Amino acid sequence: MARHIYRCPLRWSDMDAFGHVNNVVFLRYLEEARIDFMFRLAPGNGSTSFQGGSVVARHEIDYKRPLVHRHEPVVIESWVTKIGAASLTIAYEVKDAEGPGTVYVRASTVVVPFDLETQRPRRITEEERSFLQEYVDDSADAGTTGPARAA
Repeated sequence: MARHIYRCPLRWSDMDAFGHVNNVVFLRYLEEARIDFMFRLAPGNGSTSFQGGSVVARHEIDYKRPLVHRHEPVVIESWVTKIGAASLTIAYEVKDAEGPGTVYVRASTVVVPFDLETQRPRRITEEERSFLQEYVDDSADAGTTGPARAA
C-alpha cells in the first residue's frame, strides 16, 4: 500500500491569535494534499480522471497537537480507506517531515465524483478505481481518525 506524500508550507497568515495554526486552516492543508493526489497523480497519459469534478461530502478531523508557525513545511500523508460505487474516503496525517514525526492532525474526507455538466454525482470509473486501489489501506490501525488504539 502506497501513501501519497505532500509537503505543505506554513504561511504566516495561517496562525490564530494564540500563535497556533488555526483549526480551519487545516481544511485548506487537506484540500491541497487531496488535489495534489487526485489531480496531479490522475492515472494514465492524458487522463481526465477526477478533473471532471468532485465534491466533499464529509470531513472528520482529530486535532492531536497544536502546530506553531515555522519555516519548515509539514508532511501530509494521504491514503484511501474506502472505495464505493460513487464515493471514496481519503485518510490523512499531518505531521513533521523529519524523524518519526509528531502527528498534529488525523483526518478523513468522503469525496464524491461529480459531473459538472449535469450537476449530479457520478460513479467512480474503472480507471479511477484502479488508480485508487494502489493507495488503499482499510486496516483498523491505518492511522485514520477515531479513538486511540492500544499497542
